[in-house]
Amino acid sequence: MSLRRLSVLLEFLPPESATLTAIRRALPAGEREKRATADPEAGRWSQQEMLLASVIDALRRIEYYTLRINGAKRLEKPTPLPRPGVADPKRRKPIPQHAYDALWELMHGTPGAPPG
Repeated sequence: MSLRRLSVLLEFLPPESATLTAIRRALPAGEREKRATADPEAGRWSQQEMLLASVIDALRRIEYYTLRINGAKRLEKPTPLPRPGVADPKRRKPIPQHAYDALWELMHGTPGAPPG
């Protein structure tokens, strides 16, 4: 097995794997402390963590709708738990004008933007 192949295999191991746990335990104390204070949102999440975040989101929605049905007012809708590598749905990039024009032409068969 080449070093590159080994590197790729280690890079994509789940964080809770025995290999990564052994590597973390073998780190010097200074490096271990540095990683302990790192931002957890910047790291990868395992499938279990992603599923747990989905459960938390579902429970927040259930609580919100239950309170709304029972008469609570002025409640903010629950926001999804932020996940690493998943973009915030509120931060959409606007569609470029050339893409908008191409889509309009494809849908309506006429070039140019809509009238008005």
